[in-house]
Amino acid sequence: MRIRKKKWVQPYLEQETKYLLKENLKGQFKEKYNAEQLILEVGMGMGDFLTALAATNPNNLYIGLEKDETCVAKAIMKAHELGLENLIIIKANAQDIKEIFAEGEVDMMYLQFSDPWPKKGHFKRRLTYKTFLENYDYILKTKGQIFFKTDNQSLYCFSLPSMTSYGFKMLEMSLNYHADEIHYPLTGYEAKFIELGMPIYYALFEKE
Repeated sequence: MRIRKKKWVQPYLEQETKYLLKENLKGQFKEKYNAEQLILEVGMGMGDFLTALAATNPNNLYIGLEKDETCVAKAIMKAHELGLENLIIIKANAQDIKEIFAEGEVDMMYLQFSDPWPKKGHFKRRLTYKTFLENYDYILKTKGQIFFKTDNQSLYCFSLPSMTSYGFKMLEMSLNYHADEIHYPLTGYEAKFIELGMPIYYALFEKE
């Protein structure tokens, strides 16, 4: 679902200096922020999950990658409200990820509730398609992990063989991630799905 762009968004982003990355830090993120680990969320949305995670883990650097300007702006507002010092937001597309991060620079990635691109002709746009996986493989360190969640069964059934056939090792999986307990923090979409009683499909992968 696309978020309607608001008139205030572009001026807001133009004046933002703290959280919106406007310089090239490829290969320098951990050093600049004195971070133990670099955690990346691709398709951050409005930042509910990532800002909450950053607030509880001050020693790590959290980076949200998002192409929608309105989502980026709202995530930045959340970061300001929490006064975070360990979060960066990058307005970019997932296919540009190798231009942003150095080889092996990322410790862990989150792919959560990505656009399922349900039409067969659009499968190459899915963030778990092999061309995207090549990019993740490049930026992840050895033993780096990809945390994957979706509400879309078709995307889930596509993603598991796509990722394992590429070479990522599946460590965990669940067809109903919140069956026994709610795992916090939640994304905005996830909270709505849980309220509706919808299952959340989950898998954890590791780069070997």
